[in-house]
Amino acid sequence: MSDQYVVTLACPDRPGIVHAVAGFLVDLGGNILESQQHDDLAEHRFFMRVRFDAPGTDLDGLRAAFTPVAERFDMAWELWDAAAPYRTLILVSKFAHCLNDLLFRWSNQHLQIDAVGVVSNHPDLEPMAASYGVPFHHVPVTPDTKPEAEARLLGLVDELDVDLVVLARYMQVLSNDTCRQLEGKAINIHHSFLPSFKGARPYHQAFDRGVKLVGATAHYVTADLDEGPIIEQDVMRVDHRYDASELAAAGRDVESQVLSRAVRWHTESRVIVNGHKTVVFR
Repeated sequence: MSDQYVVTLACPDRPGIVHAVAGFLVDLGGNILESQQHDDLAEHRFFMRVRFDAPGTDLDGLRAAFTPVAERFDMAWELWDAAAPYRTLILVSKFAHCLNDLLFRWSNQHLQIDAVGVVSNHPDLEPMAASYGVPFHHVPVTPDTKPEAEARLLGLVDELDVDLVVLARYMQVLSNDTCRQLEGKAINIHHSFLPSFKGARPYHQAFDRGVKLVGATAHYVTADLDEGPIIEQDVMRVDHRYDASELAAAGRDVESQVLSRAVRWHTESRVIVNGHKTVVFR
């Protein structure tokens, strides 16, 4: 625990919100270190993120003290220790690039996570997880065993007290019920060719069509497949000199970077869901 905290909030837009938050911190003896806000004029919604220090306080006490302010303005809000790592469970199949990137950044303390486990429907990446000292859970999935596999996954989420689930190229579609249970705390990554190139070998399909941009999208997991609120996207330009394998390699680079940024922003409390969209205080 530290003396620095982050509060994020979303509420109907009206006068006095910033004054109320600042007044709360003044009364607390706190000091604002970083403050960002956004007005969604179309929806008349207000969003804010404040990082502050408050020596001599504790998280539970802060949450209790802020509750009357939140209730007065009908806020959806969260308040966290700014330095607390998110206990993170990473799901993966056979593609290793995103998993390796996340574990490398975590091992170098470049992500505010605690990698508490890796879950895979294949055993292939167990040596990689072991090389970082992260427990590996092989949970096979077949059409007949899918309910049991998802029950095991949700059991691990509970057992390991998981704050965040990251689908790092996990090539299984989660059921609607599982998506609902993980709502707001599961992030997925996929190439940005959708809906043009579906199914297997999308980069080879893109190569056959001569695409000129390779991209990736990181979003929150919802029951609407690959249509959850987008956190981050990026692209890189390619041309006729790229063969299919080079195109796929470029795609893996973009996927890794986009996913790591999405995870970093989420764990730094920089992302607030706004309906089907997000507000990201970068």
